[in-house]
Amino acid sequence: MLVKQIMTGSPKTVTPETGLLEVVSLMCLYRFSGLPVVEGDKMVGFIAEKDVLHKLFPTLEDMVADRLGAVDFDGMMNKYRDVVNLKVRDLMTTNVISVSPDDHILKAASTMVRNRFRRIPVADAGELVGVLSLGDVHKAVFQSVVSAGMGGR
Repeated sequence: MLVKQIMTGSPKTVTPETGLLEVVSLMCLYRFSGLPVVEGDKMVGFIAEKDVLHKLFPTLEDMVADRLGAVDFDGMMNKYRDVVNLKVRDLMTTNVISVSPDDHILKAASTMVRNRFRRIPVADAGELVGVLSLGDVHKAVFQSVVSAGMGGR
């Protein structure tokens, strides 16, 4: 079974100039863990929840200080207001790993698991054509096995 048979076509995208407030609103409202970043038809990046939240994490120096009980984690959460005023270009990943629509779904899933992704862009010659999630793969494998008859038990 190929990626193009189960991927979500025409995924929601953002541009490098999209404000992060819009992006995090989409992430929270629609439970997107990440969104492809495009300019025209070309994929130029990916913005994920971890990119946004990473800006709130304590630094190594903060963690050393935490041994003395000095890290104000609640104060760090307040930095979120500053983060959402940034643009996608400020936090997006530009070295995007993608899969091809003609890849086998298990090859795509292994790429996702190896890189700890829950979803991955599907690109053809640098052009975004869809998004694939681990849930899409799992559902397709489940349906394939069930329709062939579970057997063996």
